[in-house]
Amino acid sequence: MDDSLVTRIASHPKYQELKAKRTRFGAWLTVAMLVVYYGFILLIAFDKELLAQRLGEGVTTLGMPIGLFVIVFTIVITAIYVRRANREFDQLSDQINKAVLK
Repeated sequence: MDDSLVTRIASHPKYQELKAKRTRFGAWLTVAMLVVYYGFILLIAFDKELLAQRLGEGVTTLGMPIGLFVIVFTIVITAIYVRRANREFDQLSDQINKAVLK
């Protein structure tokens, strides 16, 4: 890639905005995922009795739906990121491309 193009992109205000928004949003989602995941791991480590409680008369324990929640939460926050990336981040990228590649 041409060094002057890289410099123009890096110094463009919309690029700075994109970089800041994407980084901030990604950090929030990362923190949320870490809290959910490590919260589940800490429950496994320190409160096995809670997770071993049976739900009803069957063999399903409380740990199963909580574990399923962790998996579903991962899918949901991935979908949230993709949706925002497709709407907002891609739009900013297009604006940067149009402005820089004139």
